[in-house]
Amino acid sequence: MKKPNYEMQCRVRVAFAKNIALGPGKVALLRAIASTGSISAAARSMGMSYRRAWLLVETMNSCFEKPLVETATGGKSGGGAQITADGDRLLRGYSEMMGRVEALAQEQLDQLLKQTPLKSEPS
Repeated sequence: MKKPNYEMQCRVRVAFAKNIALGPGKVALLRAIASTGSISAAARSMGMSYRRAWLLVETMNSCFEKPLVETATGGKSGGGAQITADGDRLLRGYSEMMGRVEALAQEQLDQLLKQTPLKSEPS
């Protein structure tokens, strides 16, 4: 069977008041913080400034009842950041939700493209 010449892309964002509380970029930042133990290391790994990462963390923490990231001030132990239990639950839930969203979207897209196919080659 011929491989399709398209790809489906789903992005789910959670808007809260005037902020984006959660979306693909913030999820990626949370994962990077979880793996590096640091906002600055997470920012570097994503090619983002520390200030931008810090602002995203502040936005997430202000949108949820409990913080998703906790920080420790530097000093002898060096400081750092970690994902809270709520942050970890949110990451697992978001991943599960996106799996379901993508499966449903693919099913719907397959049906749509059966009725109205794409060109065999892009223009």
